Amino acid sequence: EVQFVESGGGLVQAGESLTLSCVASGFTVVDPAIGWFRQAPGKEREGISSIRRSDGVTYYADSTEGRFIISADNAKNTVYLQINILRSEDAAVYYCAEEDLGHGGLSEQKYFYWGQGTQVTVSS
Repeated sequence: EVQFVESGGGLVQAGESLTLSCVASGFTVVDPAIGWFRQAPGKEREGISSIRRSDGVTYYADSTEGRFIISADNAKNTVYLQINILRSEDAAVYYCAEEDLGHGGLSEQKYFYWGQGTQVTVSS
């Protein structure tokens, strides 16, 4: 069973940048897609971005407005999420997850294996 360890969260000031990491071990399939999701207090979890391990195709939610960049280092089994120009509304717990068909996208129902999340707090 795949396991994820997210890191890189913390307290940052609005306007700064942050890069989150998701290290995977024990993939269930050869070329899954890895997605980043976030959940703010009192809100539903939302899909932010995903990347297909097979070909690097990426997906972004409209809400990212070009401020988020997803990337992967397959040799390190690591997926990154860079968040630029942080805003207060970016504060949330960020999760990575595996979509084992490898299609990508942001439909949460397709993702079955999840990490524990990393907290991002934004100060103004």
